[in-house]
Amino acid sequence: MENHKNVTEFVFMGLWENRQIELLFFLLFLLCYLAVLMGNSVILITVTCSHLIEQPMYYFLCHLSFMDLCYTSTVVPRLIRDLAAARKNISYNECMTQLFTAHLLAGVEIFILVSMALDRYVAIVRPLHYMVIMNRRRCDMLIFTAWAVGFWHSIALLLMVLSLPFCGPNHINHYLCDIKPLLKLVCKDIRVVSILVIANSGMVVVAIFLVLVASYILILYHLRTKSSEGRRKALSTCSSHIMVVVLFFVPCIYTYVLPAGSENKDKEISVFYTVLAPMLNPLIYTLRNSEMKSAMHKVWSRMSHSELR
Repeated sequence: MENHKNVTEFVFMGLWENRQIELLFFLLFLLCYLAVLMGNSVILITVTCSHLIEQPMYYFLCHLSFMDLCYTSTVVPRLIRDLAAARKNISYNECMTQLFTAHLLAGVEIFILVSMALDRYVAIVRPLHYMVIMNRRRCDMLIFTAWAVGFWHSIALLLMVLSLPFCGPNHINHYLCDIKPLLKLVCKDIRVVSILVIANSGMVVVAIFLVLVASYILILYHLRTKSSEGRRKALSTCSSHIMVVVLFFVPCIYTYVLPAGSENKDKEISVFYTVLAPMLNPLIYTLRNSEMKSAMHKVWSRMSHSELR
């Protein structure tokens, strides 16, 4: 633990070195963060205040929106502050806290997406047994499993980083404390650690993504026997989930599969899953979902009527 004492703080190099571009993106990311807060809060309120909370798909969507709110709040407020600041510094302890929290919440979100895919698979492939298989107790268990897996993933990553020596320099070529930019600052051979990181993050993300792709191939196969109306409704809900999965997983795979020493566009690509995906998720799930739009109309009209009274 004493190895890191030479470095008591880190300095982010940020997304861009041009001051004018940073100030422009300060406003852009501020608007994106407000959109994340507003969009996901609308989904949370709509689902929890309507009959939709009783349905497993919307129960998981509620948890996904909560994760998006928490995850972006771990990363984006500091990014916005740093875009306006002259010096983008973070203490060692704050850096480790951000690393742990971001990977915990991202890990939970990934397994919520897996739960949503399982829900769609059961609804389409085993419709007669759907309410028995996807009962509330099982849904709660899936959410608990998501938190447990997310915690073990992030604690393993944190313990790995805490054991590494940081002797300087302390400039992180990123806008957040993530494992790969931190490994570039370690003053010892990182080949073994880099392989462990790829196994812990990269290979796991790839494996989960392949499982999700396989589940949707099976769903499409089973849809052949459905009526045209049934196919249309099933494809509507599945296509929304597929878009969310692609937006989140593809940038993650690019970021975590490549070794830490390689030169790539990690920090630019990470904007997709830290800012853009949480902002677009509410739009994807509401604009393409008539049931959600109907529930939103009822909930918000009921709230406006109660305020008028």
